[in-house]
Amino acid sequence: MQTSGVYDNRELSWLKFNKRVLEEAQDENVPLFERLRFVSIFSSNLDEFFMVRVGSLYDQNLVEPKKQENKTNMTASEQLTYIAFRVRELLYVKDFAYSQINDCLKEYAELVKPSDLKSDDALFLRLYFEREVMPLLSPGIIDKNHPFPFVKNRTVYAAALLKHKNDEKKKTVLGLMNAQSDIDFPRVILLPGEKLRYVLVEDAILHFTNMMFPSFTVESRCLFRVTRNADIDANEALYDHDMDFRNVMEELCRKRKKLMPVRAEFSYDASAALVKQLLQHLELSEDFSFMQSCPLDMSFMSDIEDRLSDRPELFYSPVSPQSSVMVNPYESMFTQLSQRDILLSYPYNKFKNFLRLLEEAAEDPYVSSIKITLYRVARNSEIVSALIRAAENGKQVMALVELRARFDEENNIGWSKKMEEAGVKIIYGLDCLKVHSKLLLITRRQGSSIKYFTQIGTGNYNEKTSKLYTDLTLMTSDKTIGADASTVFNALSLGATVESSTNLLVAPKCLKSRIVEMIDNEITYGNDGYIGLKMNSLTDKDIIDKLIEASCKGVKIELIIRGICCLISGIPGYTENISVISIVGRFLEHSRIYIFGKDDRRRVYISSADFMTRNTERRVEVAVPIKDSKIADRVVEIFNTMLCDNVKARIQCSDGIYRRKEPREGEAPLEVHRLFYEQAYKEAQQAEKLYKKPSKSLFAKLRSKFK
Repeated sequence: MQTSGVYDNRELSWLKFNKRVLEEAQDENVPLFERLRFVSIFSSNLDEFFMVRVGSLYDQNLVEPKKQENKTNMTASEQLTYIAFRVRELLYVKDFAYSQINDCLKEYAELVKPSDLKSDDALFLRLYFEREVMPLLSPGIIDKNHPFPFVKNRTVYAAALLKHKNDEKKKTVLGLMNAQSDIDFPRVILLPGEKLRYVLVEDAILHFTNMMFPSFTVESRCLFRVTRNADIDANEALYDHDMDFRNVMEELCRKRKKLMPVRAEFSYDASAALVKQLLQHLELSEDFSFMQSCPLDMSFMSDIEDRLSDRPELFYSPVSPQSSVMVNPYESMFTQLSQRDILLSYPYNKFKNFLRLLEEAAEDPYVSSIKITLYRVARNSEIVSALIRAAENGKQVMALVELRARFDEENNIGWSKKMEEAGVKIIYGLDCLKVHSKLLLITRRQGSSIKYFTQIGTGNYNEKTSKLYTDLTLMTSDKTIGADASTVFNALSLGATVESSTNLLVAPKCLKSRIVEMIDNEITYGNDGYIGLKMNSLTDKDIIDKLIEASCKGVKIELIIRGICCLISGIPGYTENISVISIVGRFLEHSRIYIFGKDDRRRVYISSADFMTRNTERRVEVAVPIKDSKIADRVVEIFNTMLCDNVKARIQCSDGIYRRKEPREGEAPLEVHRLFYEQAYKEAQQAEKLYKKPSKSLFAKLRSKFK
């Protein structure tokens, strides 16, 4: 089957997603400071994109320059060319958006350039610089006796072309100094006066460059920032089977900080001569140098945000996770799960509703073991604290800590050591396979029998991100699901993958094939077939081709894909029965939902897996069927409601461009993040009426009876 034109390149599709993030910065209906935050998110997203995706393309171009990716047949070199062009376009948009936001923010907080300061303000900044900043700087020149220093990743530097005042030949040399050190001096310099005005420390350093090089005349100056390749591979050179994997990862994290540059960013005032010299030293082509008027690092925003807390109009209206109507706060979680399954939806429900299960397990004398997979955890993790407490209480606790969770490696290494010291059995996962599943298994003795309590989620065990990401988690005492979870943990303990499972879909061997089977099953129903999928990304070509086949047979396919989507919908004869929307708004859409069929043959799953080849073939992932019909109805309702969003949803059109979905005539605006929070508050009120705190004596009787 010829399918040219139905695929999009993975990297270019990701840039389309980041463009949608940038659109939130341009949306005048978004509060002003939140718009600034979206500029920052766009920038940090782009940092990671260059460190990981562009970094890997650089590597591929060196090793396999003729290799083509499997959807649009582009080589690494061709992809790099398109990326550089597209990023340059997006940076113009970012600078314009930032300028507009900054102009509007002047009423509340004004970022001032040192050159614009007058009289007393100029004197204040000079004195501040001389006393608080200048003594901490280490300027240097670059010549035959002073080699070009190592430039740290994502750190702002000041550079200058200099001429020695006493040199008759007036030969230029390059001057350099680190202009960003959160340890030594703050990023934000507050100016005196009632109005909140501030100068960024790197702007002050650049302004006073002549003071740092007193023997030289400054010909030109600029700020610059380098992004380095961060695509480390734990399975390559450093992997030694006689060496503890944690030590390998510690070494790789140190190595990553010194990998080659893949991008250089310059302030708009950089001269061509200065840029040329810096690029030569960095061994970077001009194609991957980018000029911008926006600050090169947006992390200063947190300092300003704290000082604007009395300006609620600048921010989203405050919301907080609510109690779930499915959870009785006065009854043991084991009691409740023995009676019914429980579904939680973050950030709308409290993470504490799940944490209670783990905390009870840590203290319950009838719990014998706790097993969990940890991919990303919070810096101050209550999850880890509960696991440590359980181990100290004599439970058998096993934690699979994924040390290869990108950019969380060092955090995970630290937690693995602390848990190990407390008696938790730590394993690191499998050779060549990341363990990305979100799986918890608690084994508890109830009377004369052993009972499993299992939790499967779409997102990490992370209290912080649970307030920012939309995720689903299922808690159940279903025997067959517990047995499958036990099989998963037994396999992981032996360094193996699951060969077969009854209920759970477990990658890499028992997920993709089952997904393809369910798509094939819908194909047999033709026009009566239905597939609904929600996830972060869709890149797996085998699954994409199977969806195209289903579309050609008349199956209705609705996709909610937040980020990368390598399938282009709405192309006559191929994907005309497929629709794709992306929702970008206040919260990061992170839950994965699979729906196959309708009515009596409907099958609903939630999962940790996107349909990316890395997830389906190179990771341990878990999808769980929703057996409770009411909970399945709720998951489908969530999915269908998202399809109706007409405020934050963008529709992918047949040209591959995403266009904002607008309310139809007479249709009320529907923003799902706002709607779901409104529902969560109503359900919390219902829970408050439904569940009454029992007297101490009654509570003791109930607890005793259950035991």
